[in-house]
Amino acid sequence: MALSIDFHAAANRYSYAGREVQPDWAALMRSLVDPAAKRVADIGCGGGIYSAAWTDLGAAQVTGVDFSAEMVRTATEKNHGRANIVFRQGDALATGLPSESADIVFERALIHHLTDYDACFREAGRLLVRGGQAIVQDRTPEDVALPGSPEHIRGYFFECFPRLLEAERARRPASQAVEHALGRSGFGALRTVTIWETRKRHDDFRGLGADLRGRVGRSILHALTDAELNQLVEFIGQRLPANAPVVERDRWTVWSGTKT
Repeated sequence: MALSIDFHAAANRYSYAGREVQPDWAALMRSLVDPAAKRVADIGCGGGIYSAAWTDLGAAQVTGVDFSAEMVRTATEKNHGRANIVFRQGDALATGLPSESADIVFERALIHHLTDYDACFREAGRLLVRGGQAIVQDRTPEDVALPGSPEHIRGYFFECFPRLLEAERARRPASQAVEHALGRSGFGALRTVTIWETRKRHDDFRGLGADLRGRVGRSILHALTDAELNQLVEFIGQRLPANAPVVERDRWTVWSGTKT
């Protein structure tokens, strides 16, 4: 089942630009690499949320790359006034950035859109100085298949519409495949960890419901009709208290390696 989101459409340009990065993600990044005074290439940057987060961690310069001109436009707009961030349109397999121009290459929620991990990681290796760090963050089939709960809202998607889980499993990277591709692409000291990353905090279910109906930052929901999406919101609403805060978390796998 193909997902119907168009990342090039102006209507979707803010879909991946409206969140704030939470401390749990920042803490994990600091445990993997020291960002202070480093040059970061954020490949598949979307609306630039994590590009900005790297500067908050102390990076000296961040270059965000995305294949969508609309995403690049949004990221540039959202980060206006940050002198140490630039954005440009480019392909993850051929970014157009100079060789050995980065100390850290970060790729979040990117590789599940790709079929050639080796080419992606070779390009990351080209961008990195020797000893530089590649950090890849995505969900594996095991991550997405976890059951729904008041914290893991995404699990309810698949309980309500099992066909969505089939689509997710088909497009998500196997952990061992990512590790092997990193190794073949010249990365050593490989490390794989998981993180429950806080996605967003809502004052109550109404806030979550509005976010879901807008399909904000959730490409999987573009596989549902409007009627099905309303059905999903009602399904989740029956499982959550109406007036209590909602803290969404998703489990991610993070792979890292050093350019040898």
